[in-house]
Amino acid sequence: MTSNNHRAQAMVLAAGLGKRMRPITDTMPKPLVPVAGKPMLDHVLDKLAAAGFDQAVVNCHYLGQMIVDHVATRPAPMVVTSPEVDLLETGGGVKKALPLLDREAILIANADVFWTEGREALFDRLISAFDPDHMDALLAIYPVADGYGYDGAGDFFWQVDGRLKRRGDAPNAPYFFTGVQVLSPRLFENTPDGAFSLNVVYDKALAEGRCYGLVHDGGHFHIGTPEALSDSEPVIARALEIERDKQAKAGGK
Repeated sequence: MTSNNHRAQAMVLAAGLGKRMRPITDTMPKPLVPVAGKPMLDHVLDKLAAAGFDQAVVNCHYLGQMIVDHVATRPAPMVVTSPEVDLLETGGGVKKALPLLDREAILIANADVFWTEGREALFDRLISAFDPDHMDALLAIYPVADGYGYDGAGDFFWQVDGRLKRRGDAPNAPYFFTGVQVLSPRLFENTPDGAFSLNVVYDKALAEGRCYGLVHDGGHFHIGTPEALSDSEPVIARALEIERDKQAKAGGK
């Protein structure tokens, strides 16, 4: 990835249908659903701006014009939209946008994820930790036991050398994928045309021993349904308040 003075571009995945969030998403795409006073998408874009990104690509499909209109009002980062007439899924969406993205490595985040920062901002940690000589993928992961609202079986085992291993046939795994990652564009060589999942490129990186994990040390909140949103909003608001207080104290030193 390029240096901190010349950040690689980032991409935010915002093309999903948001079916589990109905009826809220009957009239707006899930990335624009407000959480703690502003749309989910803006929480992610604000973190990109804070990390120094001056440009981001945002894909869109379902009620996509609403996303196009919304990001056009943002001062930073400057957003280039990548509309999808046909839904391309996560992998196909990134592949379509590759001409707009950095050739060395790209930071990618789902638009509908929410987290608070740890001792260092997650995007900064990922950028610093990504080593293109040894990695094609660096995924931000989180302990299953600590994820607010997460009720899945986990996705990965985190090995002693930092490499990831899928849960496979195991009944559970200790870490789940947060939806935030750094990927090398080389992973998309010889991938299918049209719609496909990013799991295709993860499997390629895993098979080559070049898929690593970074454990996020802040908070993570899973918001999948209107009920989960209602339950989590007070907790998120409090977590944001604590985060702002920490940042204010750090800035005053």
